Amino acid sequence: MSERTTDTGERLARSGPMDRATEAFVAHRNLLFTVAYEMLGSAADAEDVLQETWLRWTNVDLGIVRDQRAYLVRITTSQALTRLRTLGRRKESYVGPWLPEPLLTSPDVAEDVELADSVSMAMLLVLETLAPTERAVFVLREVFDLAYDEIAEAVGKSAAAVRQIAHRARAHVAARRPRGIVSAAETRDVLEAFQRAVETGDMQRLLDMLAPDVVFLGDGGGVVQAAPAPVVGAEMVAHVLGRIAAAVSPQPAQVNGCPALVLRLEGEIDTVIAVRIDDGLVTGLYAVRNPEKLSRMERETALRR
Repeated sequence: MSERTTDTGERLARSGPMDRATEAFVAHRNLLFTVAYEMLGSAADAEDVLQETWLRWTNVDLGIVRDQRAYLVRITTSQALTRLRTLGRRKESYVGPWLPEPLLTSPDVAEDVELADSVSMAMLLVLETLAPTERAVFVLREVFDLAYDEIAEAVGKSAAAVRQIAHRARAHVAARRPRGIVSAAETRDVLEAFQRAVETGDMQRLLDMLAPDVVFLGDGGGVVQAAPAPVVGAEMVAHVLGRIAAAVSPQPAQVNGCPALVLRLEGEIDTVIAVRIDDGLVTGLYAVRNPEKLSRMERETALRR
């Protein structure tokens, strides 16, 4: 999913000939990372979960494991659930709107519209409204199509209980999820035109491209300045974008499977704005400025230069 393989996977792959446990973990690391990231909304925490999963996996007797993939997903889910409950307590004291950590994604993720939608900022914010176990069940069932009995083992519930949780979570998400899945091709021209409008500070062009009920969310985490509350409405959002354009020049990127603009200040990433597009209009803007959430993208983009 990410432009690069996960840090844990890379270290293991470079360590030399792999034993059976290492080979299995490396083979499934991208799946495990995506499960953890979709549950946590944080690449850094997902990496920590993978490290914990690996440590537990090395102590497993592989002779009794019938399905290595399912077993690894079970460990990852359990560790992610523990961390998710801790993160929930942290978010209660978070300053301003909370947004997921932006994840640089490759073009093939954007072409897979279902996966792109599941990791989009908009969808991850919907998943934030679920209870931890509901979120785990929804991700494992709706995104990865795991069987109910596999999910039951992963979350420590009966298969019957998991079916009920899945039904409840599905209905909850359906009532709140973004309007629809948009193809990568459909967004390309809109993003290019939107980028030009932001760069030039053309207010009329911005107003023409913003949906009347567009929402701008800014996440500074109390560390850097950001909008303290959601900005709603085309005129208000256009004025925010106008101030941004006066300070920095945006560059296009693929973030969380969706179009995005990366804003640099003195060579370093200052803001990442994920763009939600529906019916040819920009309906959502998710601006991450919290430096802690930008460090991974800074490393990844530096490696590509």
